[in-house]
Amino acid sequence: MSIRFSVLASGSTGNAFYVETDRNSLLVDAGLSGKQMEQLFKQIERDMKQLSGILVTHEHSDHIKGLGVIARKYKLPIYANEKTWRAMEGLIGDIPTEQKFVFQMGTVKTFGDLDIESFGVSHDAAEPMFYVFHHEGKKLVLITDTGYVSDRMKGIIKNADVFVFESNHDVEMLRMGHYPWNIKRRILSDVGHVSNEDAGLALADVIGDNTKRIYLAHLSQDNNMKDLARMSVTQVLASKGIIVGEQFDLYDTDPKIPTKLAYV
Repeated sequence: MSIRFSVLASGSTGNAFYVETDRNSLLVDAGLSGKQMEQLFKQIERDMKQLSGILVTHEHSDHIKGLGVIARKYKLPIYANEKTWRAMEGLIGDIPTEQKFVFQMGTVKTFGDLDIESFGVSHDAAEPMFYVFHHEGKKLVLITDTGYVSDRMKGIIKNADVFVFESNHDVEMLRMGHYPWNIKRRILSDVGHVSNEDAGLALADVIGDNTKRIYLAHLSQDNNMKDLARMSVTQVLASKGIIVGEQFDLYDTDPKIPTKLAYV
């Protein structure tokens, strides 16, 4: 059986991603309250009691809000790199030592029948990293919260079967919006977030023959819209001769509604 996954929640208000095989079920980030996380699991007909562990990408609150509560309640191991552990220590409450594990950037950890590769991104956090999930020749990529997608990142994520890919903002909406200039500058910077257009340009370089699904993720509630993100990415890809709907499909994600549990 292949990998199954759901983007449980994605956006400025909270992020969580679920992935399972026949032998493992893992949560990546817990950026909503414990109660909200439990509701999301019910919507995909899964039980948090069955989780094998939680992977953390970085310490920002929209990725770790419910982490401590969930880990303590369900006695789950947490995996993060050393700098992220130090950065989130005062933010998630006490975690028993036996539940704390180090997953260093640029390494591969094996969880039963699932190999997980970590890689660094460019974001204003201690040591942000995201993940590639490998299982029986299939490849699932999760990448958000990066100011740009470097050639190094592209080499790691290239030709995935499924991409969950950041498409955070429309540049003009952001520039004309109500955010203070220092926040706008942060989002637009190399340690901020990827825009719709830049998402399209990066995807054009990494889509391969195996690619079947792309989920646009971490959309800003104030500076983006699902239709706009989809249209912008579709247009950029079309300009590169890559037509959405021919080889692969493009999907939305939502801050409150999980995507349907799907196979890779």
